[in-house]
Amino acid sequence: MRSNSRPRFSPNRKRNHVIPKKPGSAPGTIAHVGKKVLNDIIIHIHDYDSTHLTVKKVNKVEDSKSFVNTDAVTWVQVMGLHDTEALKTLWNEFQIHPLVQEDIVNTRQRPKIEAYGDQIFIVLKMIRIENDKIELEQVSIVLSKNFVFSFQESDNPFFDPIKARLQYEKTKLRTEGTDYTAYALMDIIVDYYFTVLEEINTQIDEIEDELLLNVEQNHLNNIHSLRRELIRIRKSIWPLRDSLNSLLRDESPLIKNETKLFFRDVHDHVVQAIDNIDNFREMVTSLHDMYMTNISNKMNEVMKVLTIIATIFIPLTFIAGVYGMNFSYMPELEWKWSYPLVWVLMVIMMAGMIYYFKKKKWF
Repeated sequence: MRSNSRPRFSPNRKRNHVIPKKPGSAPGTIAHVGKKVLNDIIIHIHDYDSTHLTVKKVNKVEDSKSFVNTDAVTWVQVMGLHDTEALKTLWNEFQIHPLVQEDIVNTRQRPKIEAYGDQIFIVLKMIRIENDKIELEQVSIVLSKNFVFSFQESDNPFFDPIKARLQYEKTKLRTEGTDYTAYALMDIIVDYYFTVLEEINTQIDEIEDELLLNVEQNHLNNIHSLRRELIRIRKSIWPLRDSLNSLLRDESPLIKNETKLFFRDVHDHVVQAIDNIDNFREMVTSLHDMYMTNISNKMNEVMKVLTIIATIFIPLTFIAGVYGMNFSYMPELEWKWSYPLVWVLMVIMMAGMIYYFKKKKWF
């Protein structure tokens, strides 16, 4: 077993200082709340049906106009949220609701699913491990009759598996509508949750194995780091469960009953992820208790050794104290063999006590 060779999750104490939205701003005020990850906004458009597929990287927002009124499904993948003026132009072309625009660029949203007339707005948190840190990124999805938007801050390629599936004709992704595309985007984000949770489970098992062998200060640091990350992940997943429940209960012309079965599967996966998180939190609490118990046991071992040493020297100290008294008449002081006899007595007492302690298995 490797002891501390595997890098733990680094404590993510450094906060990104972002300028919040000005209090009192009118509803629909567009202000980017987050961090600038990319220098330029990247837009990929995927226009497809069962027989054709068009993939285009848009260099200018105006180039997306030709895809507004197509009969095929149009998935617009937007990476980068800092250039609000360019995004406004894109949103106005596709007639995205102003309140949705406001929430897209505010990356401090909680996971939610909301209906805005002929559009459904979905907010999720992408969770992944990067450079030994658990990173969270907001992903917004706008679902309409003929188009699906996905918005993210970075250019992380976590949607590449969906792009690969689009290359094959006659698949459900190509033959179904925008609701199935929205499901596929949500499903891959939820799948990433289990990848991160599996890594956390591995970390917990390794710490538990190491605690059985030896206890070190870095174990406590790792336990607290895991506890903080689990709380952060739970806050990023828990609201999605209730939002999916509402989506499954409500009737919407944008989501077919056949597709609701797939959304129900996503809901089940979210519930499973939350259950795993709760179990891991209990396991981390048990690790903390194990750490404190081991520390207490080590302290007890030290105190036991010190107590045994003190007990051995108590009678020796008593003898030395008796014959160290300044009385004039102590007949033993005049005996020729008194000094070696005292030493022999002290050695015998010490050996006898050590033998007794060993027999009792006290050390």
